[in-house]
Amino acid sequence: MAMLNATVNAVTERIRSRSRGSRQEYLQRLQGARQHGLARTSLSCTNLAHAIAACPGAEKDALKGERAPNVGIVSAYNDMLSAHQPYASFPAVIKQAAQAAGGAAQFAGGVPAMCDGVTQGQPGMELSLFSRDVIALSTAVALSHNVFDGVLYLGVCDKIVPGLLIGAISFGHLPGIFVPAGPMPSGISNTEKSEARQRFAEGKIDVRDLLEVESQAYHAPGTCTFYGTANSNQMLMEVMGLHLPGASFVPPGTPLRDALTAEATRRVLALHAEGGPGLGEVVDERAIVNGVVGLLATGGSTNHCIHLVAIARAAGIALDWDDFAELSAVVPLLTRMYPNGKADVNEFHQAGGMAVLIGELLDAGLLHGDIRTVFGNGGLQDYVRAPALVDDTLYWKEHRGVSTDGQVLRGWQDPFAPTGGLRLLQGNLGRAVIKVSAVPESHWRIHAPARVFDSQAALLAAFERGELDRDLVAVVRFQGPRANGMPELHKLTPALTVLQSRGHQVALITDGRMSGASGKIPAAIHVTPECARGGPLAKVRDGDLVIVDAVEGRLEACVDAEDWAERDPATHDLGGYQHGLGRELFALFRRAAGDAEAGGSPLFGAGAHRELDTGASVPDESWHELVRAIDA
Repeated sequence: MAMLNATVNAVTERIRSRSRGSRQEYLQRLQGARQHGLARTSLSCTNLAHAIAACPGAEKDALKGERAPNVGIVSAYNDMLSAHQPYASFPAVIKQAAQAAGGAAQFAGGVPAMCDGVTQGQPGMELSLFSRDVIALSTAVALSHNVFDGVLYLGVCDKIVPGLLIGAISFGHLPGIFVPAGPMPSGISNTEKSEARQRFAEGKIDVRDLLEVESQAYHAPGTCTFYGTANSNQMLMEVMGLHLPGASFVPPGTPLRDALTAEATRRVLALHAEGGPGLGEVVDERAIVNGVVGLLATGGSTNHCIHLVAIARAAGIALDWDDFAELSAVVPLLTRMYPNGKADVNEFHQAGGMAVLIGELLDAGLLHGDIRTVFGNGGLQDYVRAPALVDDTLYWKEHRGVSTDGQVLRGWQDPFAPTGGLRLLQGNLGRAVIKVSAVPESHWRIHAPARVFDSQAALLAAFERGELDRDLVAVVRFQGPRANGMPELHKLTPALTVLQSRGHQVALITDGRMSGASGKIPAAIHVTPECARGGPLAKVRDGDLVIVDAVEGRLEACVDAEDWAERDPATHDLGGYQHGLGRELFALFRRAAGDAEAGGSPLFGAGAHRELDTGASVPDESWHELVRAIDA
């Protein structure tokens, strides 16, 4: 394992220094919550009788005693998400493994899990980001009975793993392991799928043709196979040490998948017996930095510029976009998976997958190899191995070879690109992030007139009318957390791709999000402060010349400074976002949501990231307004 890269070390130390007070306060809370012996011994007889009333006889006898540890199962199972449908069978596997190991397991609770693929471009997408925080709250409710000695967290997709992890961090005194379900078999190629969407946007195929193509891409139980937020989640959990080694991309419904699930059960029981680290101790500053490095090295989802910040804040760690940008400058791009390439995660896994990726990053000195993990005391070196079954026995074999497919996965000395492809943009329009790992270099600098829209529907309507067939910077505003919950705007990608393919210089600027599958259109996203808070993006007018420059990190409207200062930000009637499909229930979330760079969460106070060294989080005046409104 190589010496740690100087930039990685410097960023980690800066985060540690910035977080000293808040992290210490968090760890003290863990120490106060940590119980000696079994958790349920603090319950009265009545409490305990309620907790075990529905258990089978043998399990009930075990839980009445004072020796058998109890594993809680928190699951995001439902039939709507193909990635989560396999979880239906996991509790039985876990319970059998726990009983065989001298423990017990109970299904502690389910958490909601919406599919962004179903809600993309629909009103329900406006609940998507906040579903992460609902999942965190639901996890807390599931574990509030205080009867568990360890927890297995079952989740895969977009907001679900971040939500589970935020909730798990609140119970970070307990050992916890994340248990993935694995990807579906590869369907048609991602290139064919993308091309079909573009042809549909141009009116060259009809809806029946498009549905047939989409159904060949999304066709079976398991995670969607492109490298979006769901599969970025799995990579993060492994590189942060929260999965068993090599567990991320083993297909569902296979003996190896079941063996890994059973082993996760045995391992969480062993962590309890050994007095091993609670999950909140595993998620430290080094693990967070490892997560960012893994994200950059794989060209992962931009959603994690929000999610990782929120996860870190839950653990008392102050992470911001400057940290992402500085790490991106030294972390090479080692994978090409759609939307950054043609391959999918199954091809990545077959090329060597996480074992090769982690080994290469360790050799490059880009990962903290000495982190605590849920697997053992070997740090990340334990993760440079791959799981295998021999005669129904699970073991891990050394996998220190090179990638078997250099078109999908490469070594650090021969990367696809020298940097991670994530850039921070700043200027008189605010701060934003842009992912350029899939954007041709000829489109890294866009200088074009603005066309301003207050919704994605308005942009698509203008495209249908033929009004956008030229160079332009599309500004889609009032899409931030406070405006409408910050939906993904991936539905815009086919139309903007058509314009780019016609030879136009095209870019997008928005205070909303793009999907984890966003690709070759330069998109300055998550603009902070958002327009609903009077952010400067709301000052842009049709025809203003705008610069989106990923080379120099500029996000600017080329307007005379005096004129710019005198402009009032535009306002927009947000009433259309307030009702329907449950949106009325999330008014409190919208009012309390923080900025994107603070994680976009209503759980940690409003306003930009401003942590004091004392650990105090300083909310802005809008938070006090919310409290006064509640009191009234």
